[in-house]
Amino acid sequence: MQRIRSFILTLIDFFYPPFKKVVGQQTFRYAVCGGSNAMLNLLIFSLSYNLIFHTDIIYLLGLPITRYIASYIVALSVSFPIGFCLNKYVVFQQSNLQGKTQLMRYGALTFSTIFLDYLLLHLLIGYFKLWATGSQAFIIIILSLISYLVQTHYSFKTVKK
Repeated sequence: MQRIRSFILTLIDFFYPPFKKVVGQQTFRYAVCGGSNAMLNLLIFSLSYNLIFHTDIIYLLGLPITRYIASYIVALSVSFPIGFCLNKYVVFQQSNLQGKTQLMRYGALTFSTIFLDYLLLHLLIGYFKLWATGSQAFIIIILSLISYLVQTHYSFKTVKK
């Protein structure tokens, strides 16, 4: 894990100097890691929506769900663990909270954003009939900004001892 973290940090920090005057290093790392993970999520969402699921209603464990929600579940199952690891080991490595506390807080934030994402997907796609991939991209941007604030000040904060 240490070698992977070192490689990722070296790669991200290589591109940091031009942004040094505009944004702090931790914020830059969050933007790169979060942006990369969001792109992965969006790619998996799009592939699932356009290539895997071909009917408007999918049955998951006997429950009917829409094609875009099924695609979201597939994308989230990949992006959640990757996002947690990137935040814990790359972005917020100075956090001194226990790993299980970080995971529980990260999970709570993620489930809150899932709920908001679910509502916004239904609103934008189901009600307003907007383009599914574009709607998901817009939602990711909004929820990423909220997530950064919560993760910085709650999920991965540094506790003074």
